[in-house]
Amino acid sequence: MKKIVVFCGSSLGFNPIYKKAAVELGNYFVNNNIGLVYGGGKIGMMGVISDTMLAKNGDVIGVIPKLLEKEEVLHNEVEEMIVCKNMSERKVIMSKLVDGYITLPGGFGTLDELFEALTLNQLQIEQKPVGLLNVNGFFDATLLQLNKMVEEGYIKPQNLKLLLVASTVDELLHKMNNYKSPEISHVINKVVR
Repeated sequence: MKKIVVFCGSSLGFNPIYKKAAVELGNYFVNNNIGLVYGGGKIGMMGVISDTMLAKNGDVIGVIPKLLEKEEVLHNEVEEMIVCKNMSERKVIMSKLVDGYITLPGGFGTLDELFEALTLNQLQIEQKPVGLLNVNGFFDATLLQLNKMVEEGYIKPQNLKLLLVASTVDELLHKMNNYKSPEISHVINKVVR
């Protein structure tokens, strides 16, 4: 993988362990020549991972909607900054630039981006690895909900396998680098049972 999008919060959260994970992921990217594509912000988890990589001359591309550019959250030190019309266009641009997706802790927007990436893979519009860095059990409740959705027949068990989960950067990137996308099906909307 040459470029990976990282979805993460514009806040740092209360526990410093999340900031530490963003620094670790940024360092991993630099050490392994992986470019970062992210939301273009200078604050929160977004700011931490981009600052970590920029300090070591890492490859960073920001994609930010015009609305947020005016809110002064745009990271001025990112040389390649793509300003787009809206949040929907941002996700399309990011998708075209990357070989995979990683989600770190964040809020509504982070979950929205994660689930859109999974949906694109489920519909076989894309076949890219989608990773979830479950630092400090942050996503445990989300994973319980996804399992409940499988149990109740709303997600196929094989589609849940599209989400690669790990609690460490090394384990997650190992899973992503060894990801084999499912065979393309010509019938997308089969009944679960």
